[in-house]
Amino acid sequence: MDNENFSIAGQIVDIAGRTTYPGRIVVEQGIISSVETLEEAPPHYLLPGFVDAHIHIESSLLVPSEFARLAVPFGTVATVSDPHEIGNVLGLDGVRYMLANGEQVPFKFYFGAPSCVPATPFETAGATIDVAGVTELLADKRIKYLAEMMNWPGVLARDPEVMAKIAAAQQAGKPVDGHAPGLRGEQARQYIAAGISTDHECFTAEEALDKLRHGMYVQIREGSAARNFAALHPLLHQHAHQMMLCSDDKHPDSLIEGHIDQLVRRAVAAGIDVYKVLQAACVNPVKHYSLQVGLLQPGDPADFIVVNNLQEFRVLQTYIDGQLVAKDGRSLLSHLPAEPVNQFACSPKRAADFALPAKGKTIKVIEALDGELVTNRLDLPATIVNGLAVADPQRDILKLTVVNRYADVPPAVAFIKGFGLQQGALASSVGHDSHNITAVGVDDESLARAVNLVIANRGGLAAVGPDTEQVLPLPVAGLMSNRDGYEVAQDYIALDRLSKELGSSLRAPFMTLSFMALLVIPALKLSDKGLFDGERFAFTEVFDH
Repeated sequence: MDNENFSIAGQIVDIAGRTTYPGRIVVEQGIISSVETLEEAPPHYLLPGFVDAHIHIESSLLVPSEFARLAVPFGTVATVSDPHEIGNVLGLDGVRYMLANGEQVPFKFYFGAPSCVPATPFETAGATIDVAGVTELLADKRIKYLAEMMNWPGVLARDPEVMAKIAAAQQAGKPVDGHAPGLRGEQARQYIAAGISTDHECFTAEEALDKLRHGMYVQIREGSAARNFAALHPLLHQHAHQMMLCSDDKHPDSLIEGHIDQLVRRAVAAGIDVYKVLQAACVNPVKHYSLQVGLLQPGDPADFIVVNNLQEFRVLQTYIDGQLVAKDGRSLLSHLPAEPVNQFACSPKRAADFALPAKGKTIKVIEALDGELVTNRLDLPATIVNGLAVADPQRDILKLTVVNRYADVPPAVAFIKGFGLQQGALASSVGHDSHNITAVGVDDESLARAVNLVIANRGGLAAVGPDTEQVLPLPVAGLMSNRDGYEVAQDYIALDRLSKELGSSLRAPFMTLSFMALLVIPALKLSDKGLFDGERFAFTEVFDH
């Protein structure tokens, strides 16, 4: 559908002016040529489109062009997207793949240069993006920022490579995204002083206030695993000029239900002034990242949405560059073919590969927390059978493994609590940050079956029970499907249902599983190289001697 010359009337929402009035928008060749006041206009509302201020498109399990199809019915016109995940698998070629695929659709994807590939030296990734690679990406006008600097200890220590990447962004005149869970006080001040401008990892209002006071933008995150909206949204009352809304990681089952529109609706229902909410949802990301996204002003790109009212925010129409891309909850974007790209080089595993000889009577156990990326460390008695430490589903102590997908080496094995499985296993090649295969199970045989399903498909999500197995193949970098997004969502829902039939009590078991190898988030995680203490930033033993 080509850009058209047209006009549309309704109640125009002027966010900056904090007023709403009857008017008409005139669009010529995809640009707003004028905004006119009328004496009366239809009762629907015209406002700028929503922007997700921080997201990893890969976590939707969809390539960018397909993500766009699912997002536009909810009024999303742009994303600030960190291609960190595919960067860790395929390096610069992975970032270029995302740029090229996203350009196939009118949706406005704004990618960053991944700052932490690999994320840490304590795991095996598929690629490295060094200072030269970051500088090369930042020279591309399509790259809008240096993506989240997860190595906050490196920032505080003023590590030369970390600081060189930040300097490259500053020299390019582009902002630097942060990632500093739990950082407070003087450490937060030093982190921000190094040039970090945003953080999406705040999980308490006190932490967010600490960062806001030092001039940082705080992004309220509500994704499929980490959900911080309830704790942070009251801050919009006083700090809307410094806040944004984001999802960070959003699986396809939740993307077909809604996006940033859900957070806007909830914030308004909670009593936040509607203009403050829209400041965070529409304006702040555009201004902060210098996005070419319209804000309903003459001369702007015609990126706007039509909603039924300013309480429900039911999206009636979504326009991008004057093109109608969604209407009445239906996407008008077509499914496009996407060629797989990948890096997968490990062979099938045997149950014996996951056996763990007992080296003590007490084990360190990762405790997964529903809706959080942080984990707890528990010290619990081991269940020992024939000299081997084994899972104990009755105590909800399961085996966790990370299998290196880039080489044939022995798996790393530890224990985890919180998944609730009573039988079978789950496995995934989505394993932040390096995307090795992460699996959790009640016994070694089930672990091997689930892991081998992922290996056979060169990436995917798998669930196995005593008499059943299901797999969702992810042939694009072992992270994304190239199939129809709505079909992928249904397959994911079926997998999620099976994981809960196997006993999991988590809201999003596969999303939570994907973060159990995320070493930069405390307290205890597992990499392909072993159990990792995220508070000491060092490896630790499974057994307490």
